[in-house]
Amino acid sequence: MKRIKYQIVIFILCFIWGFGETSCNQDEVFEKEQYKNVFALISGDNNVYSEFFDLSQLESSGYVSVSCGGSNKITRDINILLVEDQTLLDNYNKVNYDVDYANYALSLPADKYDIDGYRMTIKSGTTGAELPVRIRPNGLSPDSVYFLPLKIDTHDTYEANPEKSYVLYRVMLKNRFARSDGNTYYTMRAKQSVGGGGELETPGTKIMHPLSGNRVRIMVGTTAFVSDVTTLKQSAIILEVDDDDNVRILPYGDIEVTTVDGDPDFPNIFKIEDDGYATYKTFLLRYNYAVEGVTYEMKEELRLSFNPDDEENS
Repeated sequence: MKRIKYQIVIFILCFIWGFGETSCNQDEVFEKEQYKNVFALISGDNNVYSEFFDLSQLESSGYVSVSCGGSNKITRDINILLVEDQTLLDNYNKVNYDVDYANYALSLPADKYDIDGYRMTIKSGTTGAELPVRIRPNGLSPDSVYFLPLKIDTHDTYEANPEKSYVLYRVMLKNRFARSDGNTYYTMRAKQSVGGGGELETPGTKIMHPLSGNRVRIMVGTTAFVSDVTTLKQSAIILEVDDDDNVRILPYGDIEVTTVDGDPDFPNIFKIEDDGYATYKTFLLRYNYAVEGVTYEMKEELRLSFNPDDEENS
C-alpha cells in the first residue's frame, strides 16, 4: 500500500514538473513573439487599401504604407522593394466573383499613375514608411473598381508578415459634389408633370456619382439607379456646374433631356446652405425629358447634409 502511494506521489510530481517546463517554454515563445519585429503593408479586408482622388486636380499623390510592429523599435534600416503583380488581381477576382466577369476589378491604366523607384525604407528607430503614388484620375469611370496590385519582392532585414506582404491599392474618385463609393445619396423634393398635366409631388433619394471636376451623374426623374450600362445610357443625366455654380443638364447617353431656365424656384443652380442646424449641398433643377414620345417636366431639389470641416480634412 505504501509503495502504491509512493508511486502516485512520484507521478504527480513528474506531471507538475512536466507541465511547468511546458508552461515555461510557452511563456518563452510568447515573450519572443512579443518582442519580434515584423513589418507589413497596410491594408484592410482582402488586402485592399483605398484612397480618394479629387477629379478637379490633374494629378495628386496617394501613398502605399508599411508598418513595423514589435515591443522594441528596429535597430537597422529595412530596405524594401515592391513590384507590381497582376496575379494578385486575378486571384482577387476569381475568389470574389468567379465567372461573374462584369463585376471584375480592373488594373489601373498605366497612363493614370507613376511610381518612382518602388523602394521604401523603414529607418532604424522608426516604425513605418510610405511610397508615393502619383495619380491622374480624370477619365476613370465611377462604375469600375481600379486596383494597383503591389507585393513585397525583396527586403534585407527582419521579417515580413506573409499575410500582409501585398496590397491591392484602390483608386477612388471624388469631387465637391459626390464620391464614387456609391454612398452619396441626396434627398429629393420634386414635382413632376406628365404631358402637360398636373404636378405630382415625388419625394425620394438620388444617388450621385462624380464624372469629372465639375460633372456628376444622376438618374432622370424618379428612375431608380441601376448599375447597368444599358439602363444608364437610357435613363441617366449629367449635371454640369460652371464656375458661377450655374447648372446645365445634359444627357449621359441616349436620353432626350432639355435644361429649362427662368423658373425662380428652380433656377438650375448649385449652392451651399446653412439653416442654423446643418449645412447642405443643394441643387435646384428644372428640366424636361422625353421617353417614348411622352414629355416629363421636372422641378427638383436635391439636398445633402455634410460637415465642411470633415471635407477639408478628407
